[in-house]
Amino acid sequence: MRTLCSSTLIGEFFIIGFAGLVAMKDPDLSTSTVWLVSGIAMLLCLLLCGMVTRPGGVALGWALQIALIASGVVIPTMYFMGAIFAALWWASVHYGRKVDEAKARFAAQAEAGSSTPDAA
Repeated sequence: MRTLCSSTLIGEFFIIGFAGLVAMKDPDLSTSTVWLVSGIAMLLCLLLCGMVTRPGGVALGWALQIALIASGVVIPTMYFMGAIFAALWWASVHYGRKVDEAKARFAAQAEAGSSTPDAA
């Protein structure tokens, strides 16, 4: 799960950076405000890469997805991008857990197979 979720978060890191560049063109927003908000969101993406398997990591990832969709208020394209990344986040969590379960099953089978004596 960690690999899939981290890949999604790194993609979001770049999308948030590009969205910050677009938001700078808005005359109603100050550059410092844009980069403060974008920088915090980008930092959260990086921190979540390491926290995704810890308790609350997935929930924080969902909060980030909601914030990304909500950023469509400032940059309307982010409604679409946020929805895409929310779908990617769901897929990363869902299929990542399935992969982790399969790995655990294979490891248990390998352990059970290696503990039986050879009949040679």
